[in-house]
Amino acid sequence: MPEQILTVTELTGGIKSILENKFQTVSVRGEISNFKLPSSGHVYMTLKDEGAQIPAVIWKNIRMRLSADLKDGLEIIAHGRLEVYPPSGRYQLICTSVVLAGEGTLQLAYAMLLEKLASKGYFNQEHKKRLPGVPEKIGLITSATGAVIEDMSNVFKRRFPAARLLLYPVKVQGEEAAKNVIGALQYFNELSDPALKPDVIIVARGGGSLEDLQAFNDEAVALAIFGSKIPVISAIGHETDVTIADMVADVRAGTPSIAAEIAAPDMQELLKHCDTQLNRQCAALHTKVEGIERQVDSLLGSYAFNRPQIKLEQLSERIGHLVKRMSQSAGNAIRHAERGFSSVTERLSLLDYRKTLERGFTLVKQNNSYITSRKCIQTNDKASVIFHDGEIGIEIIPDDSAPGTSSAQTQAPRTC
Repeated sequence: MPEQILTVTELTGGIKSILENKFQTVSVRGEISNFKLPSSGHVYMTLKDEGAQIPAVIWKNIRMRLSADLKDGLEIIAHGRLEVYPPSGRYQLICTSVVLAGEGTLQLAYAMLLEKLASKGYFNQEHKKRLPGVPEKIGLITSATGAVIEDMSNVFKRRFPAARLLLYPVKVQGEEAAKNVIGALQYFNELSDPALKPDVIIVARGGGSLEDLQAFNDEAVALAIFGSKIPVISAIGHETDVTIADMVADVRAGTPSIAAEIAAPDMQELLKHCDTQLNRQCAALHTKVEGIERQVDSLLGSYAFNRPQIKLEQLSERIGHLVKRMSQSAGNAIRHAERGFSSVTERLSLLDYRKTLERGFTLVKQNNSYITSRKCIQTNDKASVIFHDGEIGIEIIPDDSAPGTSSAQTQAPRTC
């Protein structure tokens, strides 16, 4: 079987794959030599000991976070990964953190955990929870004694005395500290009683050395803070102290007092804000009412709205005209009827026998019947003569002046 012949690129690629996969994370102790800091801001140097040396690179963004100035002759512990650079056919150490060898293992552990959590996105802003604007209940995880709890209490009394403070006392340093802090976070998150469950949690302690703050550089504490469903404010140490807990928390405060000011709103500012909002709402409501009034006025003045009213007024006017015409017509008809009635009355009055009687005529009545012929009455018959002003009885007597005739003799003669 013929021997496989690789190109330089293929061989280098194979070496690159093996080395970079095997040494993804490595910590190396050595002395700095050939230190170079060009204008790019990246550091190029060699790490060596008595038996070997390796090229190393510190990128600018990492160098800016270093607490010590590097130079030739310093012994350091570099944490990073191996990388093969094919164009020059050499491997080099890409440093992600650097501490002086004399600073001990705590700083190295801190740097390694920092890089680990950063690679998993624990410090990313999208994971940060928003703090409540006006928390009713504030959970405090700190020592029950000391200046920290007193300082925070004073801030709360001054800024927002209405807040209810729920203290979970813990050890803030020593072997049990990390376990205590994790237990406190779990307790507050697992509370089912709304009256006791805080709206925000403050994890706080005073300043101290790296050893004193070690509990807050613990990976389990960082995971408990990251996993809290309640927003967490971390206030560990002084302004210059930065722990893993500070970076994982939703908000980092430089001191416990600052944490209290961040958690609790200023009561005076809150009252001013309420007044401002009330004035705005009143002004908005007033403007809304004025706008609606203008709309109502516009509708009341519109033709569409007033058309029924106009129509009613037109119909009312028409009805008035019709009533007037009907009244006039009825009046004319009544007057015409009255004139006709008067005419008929006058005509009838001409036929009234009393009018005839007034002209000197009389009626002769016998047995409720009027005598209209001489033949209808006999001598000695009794009858009544009706004048226009009364009636008298008569008796028919013979008329001596003419044979065969009779004359009337009144029963009660009187002079007319």
